[in-house]
Amino acid sequence: MAASTANAVADYLLCTAREHGDLLTPLKIQKLVFYADAWFLALYDEELIPETFEAWVHGPVLRSLYYRFQGYRWNPIAQDVERPELDEKVSAFLEELYAEYGGFSGYELEQLTHQEEPWKQARGGLPPHESCSNLIDKQLTKHFYRQMAV
Repeated sequence: MAASTANAVADYLLCTAREHGDLLTPLKIQKLVFYADAWFLALYDEELIPETFEAWVHGPVLRSLYYRFQGYRWNPIAQDVERPELDEKVSAFLEELYAEYGGFSGYELEQLTHQEEPWKQARGGLPPHESCSNLIDKQLTKHFYRQMAV
């Protein structure tokens, strides 16, 4: 299966959130897309998104999504998007992911990522509020979440 784009996964999650009466902030969409990529890699041994997340102060971030949504800052994303056509396996997976993580706030998801090894290792012991653009290792991510699934 070809990897999905970060924008397609984000758009799918934005549509799913709206169907549930939820609004997503840039912080929350970043974390949801990170968890989607991490869990897909762990469960299916396939990348969902070909991009690599960076270990920013507020958790994992894809620059492409950051630039796309930066104008919203801490506000809900009001962009009108259409649900992308994704592979049935990916769509079903994203629905499950949203059911699991959609009820958390962006801040709660940020705190979860801060407790997990992929983000912590990429940060390399930097103080919590120091800027960082280190890449989060996908192999470490795959193994970390695969162990959590057991």
